[in-house]
Parts: sequence; structure tokens; C-alpha cells
Amino acid sequence: MQSSLELAVNNLTSVAVLLFALGFFASRINSDVRMPESVYQFISVFLLFGIGLKGGHALKDVTFSEFIAPSIATIVLGSTIPFLAFYVLVFVRKLNQSDRGAIAAHYGSTSLVTFTAALFFLEGSGIKVEGYATALLTMMEIPGIIMGIYLGTRHRDTKVAWNVTMREVLAGKTVVLLVGGLMIGAVTTDSGYETVTPFFIDLQSGFLALFLLHLGYLAGTNWNEIKHVGFQMSVFAIFFPILMAVLGMFVANFVGLSLGGTVMLGVLCASASYIAAPAAVAVALPEAKASLALVSSIGVTFPFNLIIGIPLYLQIARMIQG
Repeated sequence: MQSSLELAVNNLTSVAVLLFALGFFASRINSDVRMPESVYQFISVFLLFGIGLKGGHALKDVTFSEFIAPSIATIVLGSTIPFLAFYVLVFVRKLNQSDRGAIAAHYGSTSLVTFTAALFFLEGSGIKVEGYATALLTMMEIPGIIMGIYLGTRHRDTKVAWNVTMREVLAGKTVVLLVGGLMIGAVTTDSGYETVTPFFIDLQSGFLALFLLHLGYLAGTNWNEIKHVGFQMSVFAIFFPILMAVLGMFVANFVGLSLGGTVMLGVLCASASYIAAPAAVAVALPEAKASLALVSSIGVTFPFNLIIGIPLYLQIARMIQG
């Protein structure tokens, strides 16, 4: 078993993390390495479908009895986290209810890239993860957004156009590609899966690294805005995810997940959305300061989880499981 120091060094020196740092540095020196929007969208589609496909194929070996308790736990966590975020944010000055609801929706939802980075980190450390982990990612995506929006709109006289909001959530590429990939992976034959494995599965780590170059560039571009988020919001964006990761890992251990599964559920609880949530929040909470939630999630929480959080959660999970 690798020591905490070895795990931290391996994570910090991984190509993915170093490319994120390179992207950040490139943006600060005004380099032109910014990824074209079309390439960014292509990699998003590739990762969403590829992760779904891999998870769907792994679901073939999972029984209903194995899957039911973690599923219920994930949905409950997905509904609880935005509730906790909404009320913790009361202590952050200058945030109204709409702002708190928007941020809660982001932190109640999940980050595919953080999930994927954690998956590769665990695989590289020789730690197995339950095959249905991707299904848990999908299950947590939706209730977190809905709960955050509900909390952020309770004070309004005008009602939320839930039909439009739900369509934005359910018909968005995140849910469609993840669920579609899960279904296709579960239905296709082993030979059919093996045919596309060299592209959709084997190339995931490389595409993830390129995606992180882009996210690093975005974080660097928004650095001045991050400084204006405020100390209280920055503290929330770091310590709230840690607390939610610990909560998620205790629940994961209670429902019988393995070490790898426990870490992954902790990572899901600690991550914040910057793809699905912003689109839904823009429809349901147009009055909220959208940039605040986005800068907080992609500029503070995401790099923290990527660089420090993932190996930290592994060590905490080991302590929880004894």
C-alpha cells in the first residue's frame, strides 16, 4: 500500500494535474493555447459518453441487491447536500436567496471531470471501484440541481417554469450522454463493446488531460474574478466540499461500498458542477449572480479537489474503513 506522501506526489506529478497547471500558467502569460470551443465540446461529448459506456458495461455483473442501497444513499445525499449548502451560505455576506440557491445547485450536482480524474487516480493506485459508480454519478446529478433551484426560488412571487427547467436538466448533454452511454454499455454484447474500446475507453486518459489543459486555462482567465469572490466564499468552496466528502464516505461505508467505491462517493459529494447546473440555473434563477457560482466551482473547488482533495479523500476513507 502506497503511503500518503507517495500518493500525493504521484497525483501532483500526473500528466493531468501538470497539464491543468500548464493551462493556468499559459492563461496568466496570455499565451494562445486556449482550446477552440468546438474541440472543447467534442471532448465533453467523448468523456460523457465514454464514461457512461464503461459504466454500463460494468453494470452487467452487478445484481439488484448490490446496487439498491448505494443508489438510495446517493439520491438522499444528492438531495441533502444542496440543502446544507444553502443554509451554510447564510454566513457568507452579500448573498441573497437566489444566489444561495444557484450555488447550492452547483454544489449539489456533480463534476464529471473530477469523477473521471478520481477514477484514473484510483486505478493507477491499484484500487478497484464498483462497476456501478457511473450510475451513482448520474443519480446525484439531477436531485442536487432541482433542490438548489427550489430553495433559491421559494421567496419569489413568480413561479418557476419547472417544465422548461426540467427539460434543460433532463435533455442536457450531461444526462443524455451519461444515461445513453450506460444503457448502450449494458445492452451491447462483449464483442460490440470490445470493438469500440480502443477509441472510447483506451483514449479517455489522454482526452481527460487535454480537457484539464482547457480548464486550467479557464481558471487562470478567471483568476482576477476569483480574488473578488471574497474570503468567506473561498473558505466555503474549499471546506464545504471536504465536509461533504467525509459525510459521503461515512454513508458509503455504512452501505457496504469498497474502499474505491467509498472514495468515489466522497468525490461525488465534494465536487461541484460547471456543465449541467449552470444551464439549468440560468433558466430557473436568471436573477442570481451566475458568475459567482461558476467561478467558485471551477476556479476554487475543482482545482482543490484535483490537486489535493482526491488523495486526501483516499486517506480519510482508509481511516473510516479502519
